[in-house]
Amino acid sequence: MSRSPGVERTPWQRRIVTALLFGGAIVLLGLIGAAIIPRWWAHRITDVTDGRLTVGGLFGFFIGFVFTVLPLLAIWVGFRFRSARRTWKGWVAWLTVAAILALPNLMTLGIVWGTGDAASDGRQELNTDGNGFRMWSLIGAVVGAVAVLALLYLVRTRGWFRDDNRRLRNAAVDRGSE
Repeated sequence: MSRSPGVERTPWQRRIVTALLFGGAIVLLGLIGAAIIPRWWAHRITDVTDGRLTVGGLFGFFIGFVFTVLPLLAIWVGFRFRSARRTWKGWVAWLTVAAILALPNLMTLGIVWGTGDAASDGRQELNTDGNGFRMWSLIGAVVGAVAVLALLYLVRTRGWFRDDNRRLRNAAVDRGSE
């Protein structure tokens, strides 16, 4: 591809063009996803539950619990093992991993809160053949979030108690040597 003499793109022009192309691709994928994903996800759920309330409830609880715990733990690990060397790209990578791990819950949320035809169709399919999935998915997500908060509390207070114990032992040793 030949360019006319004297016309060169600056790095900022390239960045703007790249950002516009990337943004356009994201919008296009979002529109395609909004038309396809809710129906597809509802089909997957109803294939598993097959209209049975017990299976819908257990599967919903499993999906809600696991795919809430995993993203929250991924975010916690990202914060826990941060370093001065980590750039914004590292944070974006951890948030991307967390978003990917949360996709089943996000797809269910898209069906429940969605206003498009695909979300409406998915909601109708879950109402008829995915008995109990939506409610138990929410219950599993809440239980998973509470479990992660409890785990974080236990990890944090363990450190406090360990430090207090060490301080008290050192004070007792100091008193004993006097």
